[in-house]
Amino acid sequence: MLNTSADLERHRAELLARRDPDKHCIAVCAGAGCLASGATKLIAALDAEIDRQGLGDKVEVKGTGCPGFCERGPVVVIEPNETTYLDVKAKDATEIINKTIKNGVLVDRLLYADADEARIARGADIPFYRNQQRNIIGNNIKLDPKRIEDYLAIGGYGALAKALTTMTAAMVVDEVKRSGLRGRGGGGFPTGIKWDAARNAPGDEKYVIVNADEGDPGAFMDRAVLEGNPHSVIEGLVIGGFAIGARHGYVYVRQEYPLALENITIAIRQAEELGLLGTNILGSGFDFKITVQRGAGAFVCGEETALLLSLEGKPGEPRARPPYPATKGLWGKPSNINNVETWANIPLIIANGAAWFSELGTDRSKGTKIFSLVGKIKNTGLVEVPMGVTLRNIIYDIGGGIPNGKKFKAVQTGGPAGGCIPESHLDTPVDFDELIKAGAIMGSGGMIVMDEDTCMVDVARYFLNFLSQESCGKCSPCREGIKQMHRIVKNITEGHGKEGDLETLEELAVAANASLCALGRSAPNPVLSTLRHFRAEYEAHIRDKQCPALSCKSLISYYINPDACTACLLCFKNCASQAIIGDRDHIHVIDQSKCDRCRTCYEVCPPKYNAVVRVSGRTVPDPLPEEQRLRVRTGAAS
Repeated sequence: MLNTSADLERHRAELLARRDPDKHCIAVCAGAGCLASGATKLIAALDAEIDRQGLGDKVEVKGTGCPGFCERGPVVVIEPNETTYLDVKAKDATEIINKTIKNGVLVDRLLYADADEARIARGADIPFYRNQQRNIIGNNIKLDPKRIEDYLAIGGYGALAKALTTMTAAMVVDEVKRSGLRGRGGGGFPTGIKWDAARNAPGDEKYVIVNADEGDPGAFMDRAVLEGNPHSVIEGLVIGGFAIGARHGYVYVRQEYPLALENITIAIRQAEELGLLGTNILGSGFDFKITVQRGAGAFVCGEETALLLSLEGKPGEPRARPPYPATKGLWGKPSNINNVETWANIPLIIANGAAWFSELGTDRSKGTKIFSLVGKIKNTGLVEVPMGVTLRNIIYDIGGGIPNGKKFKAVQTGGPAGGCIPESHLDTPVDFDELIKAGAIMGSGGMIVMDEDTCMVDVARYFLNFLSQESCGKCSPCREGIKQMHRIVKNITEGHGKEGDLETLEELAVAANASLCALGRSAPNPVLSTLRHFRAEYEAHIRDKQCPALSCKSLISYYINPDACTACLLCFKNCASQAIIGDRDHIHVIDQSKCDRCRTCYEVCPPKYNAVVRVSGRTVPDPLPEEQRLRVRTGAAS
């Protein structure tokens, strides 16, 4: 039990003294993504090989949080040299131990290879990492999230000790204000001002809450922090409780995050055992406890007033504001809600000072921001960069650009209620204000990249479908408006669009502003941003009944080019609707009356032939008569 800040520092010194600087540490990403790619078997294989060779006193294996390079997981980092191996499998364990651990020899095939095929051994030199500034997630690969000792060894809970022993509550709030930190959950409201309102609200009973109800498709920033470094969130929450005058905190985690739930629960128990949670923390007289609450997966519960009602055991529906949660929140008491990433920033600000934090970013958007970079991008993963870095930097310098030689088309930022940004705006700085000017929002940090094969009308349809299902139904502009927008856009993608549809969509978007919460008010953004930048695609769907991206199933057809067909029977055998007429010696044709446009024939046709062709619209060339389809074994038409 740590009774004072001196006890904390003494305990930290003892932990560091027991660590052998010459001992190898094999850190294996054990985040959700890498676990799905075989990290558990890899860790077991490494442990087994170490035991077999009797190397337990010279090397340890550690399952850690996500280091971000999800495209190449499982990721392994070997200290003390930061040797980084990618795409590692359990079968590689013996070679890693025999070569790298015992003899200091690199396993070249597991190293990152640059464009010139040169191998890069040190993780920090890999372009994906080199172009980032990883203040929050950079420690994930250093920590076993189930061991508080790892967090203490890198200075963990030092910021809490500083706040409790050398600062007043007002000083902590002022430090957060001066840092310029804005909420990372989507709204971007200045965190210090929000804290100040809760601190000054009347009442002795107050609450601080972690919003970990991350529901955006393709987003996993908060999940990775909560899985990989839960103690940073706990420390930030306790500091916030002290600053605001709250003695009880809640962590609201979505049910679909089992590993995050497990790790935060373990971390809370460990902090309680050391006296970093509970009564009289570090002898300061401050008491604080944390309760974990599981959310049921309703997207609307990411909105803070809906979240509060859910915490109270009521249906998660937003309520009118004011009063704001800062004055009347959980059970009618002053409450402060921030998302996972915001809370994880707090220990860094208190430990390093507001000036350190505010040196990064832009005038109105300070610090770094974590993004989940997904979609049609070479380097899928978590990215942390200073505010103000351009979209081009993120997509090309870090993300590696678009795979398979395709062209970039758009990037969607801000989650389902965000916007799609075209190539002409790739040099837009990524911060709260500039993204709004481009017709999008930052949101919590989701970033979905799209290539030339993406239909922007269909993208709008997808997000409207998601939002219509996730609407709580309380407000008619949201409940009915989104449903009607989705119906219109769906009809457009199916070839049933008509003149006047676009104007109706714009009118419905205006009406959505009457919704109580941001879900309803921002739901039209996918439509408005795609209309702004890709209106010609909508018009092609409506007027010409064509999908320029050859994506909308109802507006494309497939036919087989007789000059390229080799009668290999691959499409014939794989056609579930039996729409292909063919034989070993006959050029194949597609019976358009039977074709359900599943694109299987297009996908199975060997690339070297490319005989199956997609056509926008329903008109395809007439098939060859039977007598002209016969093809002899040599490939010459009869």
